[in-house]
Amino acid sequence: MRIEWWILLSLYAVTTGILLFIPKNKIRLAVVAFLFKQVITFLVGLLVVELGLIEYPIRSFASINRTSFDYEFYFFPVTCAVFNVWYPNHRSPLIQLVYYIVFSTVLTIGEIILEKYTELIHYIHWEWYISWITIFISFFIVRSFCIWFFSKSKI
Repeated sequence: MRIEWWILLSLYAVTTGILLFIPKNKIRLAVVAFLFKQVITFLVGLLVVELGLIEYPIRSFASINRTSFDYEFYFFPVTCAVFNVWYPNHRSPLIQLVYYIVFSTVLTIGEIILEKYTELIHYIHWEWYISWITIFISFFIVRSFCIWFFSKSKI
């Protein structure tokens, strides 16, 4: 088995394990963030691949979809759910901004490493900073949606 498949299996194990640490009182928030993030990543991911900006040489369901099913439909949405569940609501705006920056940076660094050393992702007309910006914006959109969705109750 290629190293890329081991990386994907490891990411599935770690990501699924992270889900076990979501508090029971935040499960609804996690589910809403997860599902809304899937909508965003499906549309944007498909657009990026179809425009020839990024390529995923090794991917699950290769005959069905040219995007990375694993990243777009599981890893990234779970990360977004975790982002929203542990969001520092009652902290200063600076701490909240740093929270966005840290999550976006960690995901971008992981993507850069995968792009450089594996066949899981290949940038064609794409750069790391575009990934960082799109990750940051997508977190902001999902966070805004969750605030709106749960506006009658406390998050």
